[in-house]
Amino acid sequence: MRRILFSISLLLVLAGCAAESKWAPAEEVARARYTHSGPAMISLFTVVGRNNGQGGHAAIMINGSQRLLFDPAGTWYHPQIPERNDVHYGMTEPAVEFYIDYHARITWDVYRHDIIVSPAVAEKAIQLVEAYGAVPKAMCTQAVTNVLRQLPGFEGIRSTLFPVPAMESFKQLPGVTERFYQDDDPNDNEYILAPRVRAG
Repeated sequence: MRRILFSISLLLVLAGCAAESKWAPAEEVARARYTHSGPAMISLFTVVGRNNGQGGHAAIMINGSQRLLFDPAGTWYHPQIPERNDVHYGMTEPAVEFYIDYHARITWDVYRHDIIVSPAVAEKAIQLVEAYGAVPKAMCTQAVTNVLRQLPGFEGIRSTLFPVPAMESFKQLPGVTERFYQDDDPNDNEYILAPRVRAG
């Protein structure tokens, strides 16, 4: 047990050294702002290993007065989607499809769980992620669950470092719907980002 606790502590220390702060200019954020016509909603994305069922990443998309993505410690990016400390602005439908395509590959599947919320809850979620700050590597799920647990109706979400338990907890909320994405793209998927960077 002591060895396990030491390993977790070491992980947290190493992760704490890896937070990368990004801060897009205000004009870029304003220009990218996107309002989706659908209801106020919170969507949980979970990346799960196809062969072992273990989680690899977690993120949440919020649709309120604007639609944005909180992708803590994520590696996904697009030159036309400005980022401020893991918050990506301008999540249009093509941007969401690009995000899913980047993560879904021969070794990883993607689950999306949506829940309709009140506009007030969506706005509080936006405020929380914008204030959260850059997230260290390996701490994505803790950041996601920390945000969710502060929202009315989400207090029962499990606080965890692991994406799959967080997903299972989120699924218990009333009214949640699920989508599943699978792709046979190669595991080395940097080429997905490269053409879009050149095109930008």
